[in-house]
Amino acid sequence: MVDGNSPRGQLRHTAILLFSISFLTMVGAVFADEPEGAMVQAEYSKGANQCMACHREGREEAAHEIFLTPMGISDSENSPFADGRHDCETCHGPSNSHRSRQEDGSRPLPGITFNNKTPVAAQNEICMACHDDSTMMHWPGSTHEEEEVACASCHEVHAPRDPALDKLAQQEKCFSCHPRTRSETFRASSHPLRFGEMTCTDCHNPHNGNNDFLLVNSNVNDTCYSCHAEKRGPFLWEHAPVSEDCTLCHNAHGSNHGALLNQRSPLLCQQCHAPGGHASTGYTTDLAEDSFQQRFMLGRSCSNCHAQVHGSNHPSGVSLTR
Repeated sequence: MVDGNSPRGQLRHTAILLFSISFLTMVGAVFADEPEGAMVQAEYSKGANQCMACHREGREEAAHEIFLTPMGISDSENSPFADGRHDCETCHGPSNSHRSRQEDGSRPLPGITFNNKTPVAAQNEICMACHDDSTMMHWPGSTHEEEEVACASCHEVHAPRDPALDKLAQQEKCFSCHPRTRSETFRASSHPLRFGEMTCTDCHNPHNGNNDFLLVNSNVNDTCYSCHAEKRGPFLWEHAPVSEDCTLCHNAHGSNHGALLNQRSPLLCQQCHAPGGHASTGYTTDLAEDSFQQRFMLGRSCSNCHAQVHGSNHPSGVSLTR
């Protein structure tokens, strides 16, 4: 044991003192480099009751209707209001400072705001923390993710019924970014979107970047066959463009030609079928003034004879006539 009064003991005490001073100086230098307020941790408030004092029914920023949605069911373990979670601040982040007004009368923003005050990636990260099931598997890398579309751009979590779940309201959300598609649905021949009999997500999965055009199935034809199963085949006599891609002949969103065709017959058919080797003539609008040819241009078409244009199982149906 070293005597503290001995020269060796005094040397040891001096060394310990110098080490302590050096350590405290180093720590002070580290914290001196930190930005002002870096050591202040954001705090949570005391739950939804405090939030509802300002965000209750009748207020400008009312949010009370969230309790009418699945997210507001406190008995559900997936709800932001479940035991052990932070109620509103489960999504909005620690926001105790939001309760106090500043000198100019304004309030500090919540930790996370679902608008342009918070980066889209930060907003979506909050949503994806809970909504990470198989339907969202291919959101990373999808067109909407790359275009920085926020979940809150399409979904309203405080509404009793999210408009994205309503067939007509959902279309309005989609059309706000896809105006050309809106115009196509008002053409003479179209799918019945504007009547609410179907909606965008019947064909497209806006969260899935694994398929072309965000389709619900892996390709165009499989998506079409989910409603038009009679066109699937297999057929004894195949019509090549049919089995390749439905959109070679049809515009799925709408057309001014019957049956959603990209162009009226016979002009559509003649894009692939030249008149050579066929008893007919290549009809164009130049022939419309010829009274003899008008019956082919204005009143008839290829499908008058080739009725099984999608394919035939008849032994004599090689030319798709039966």
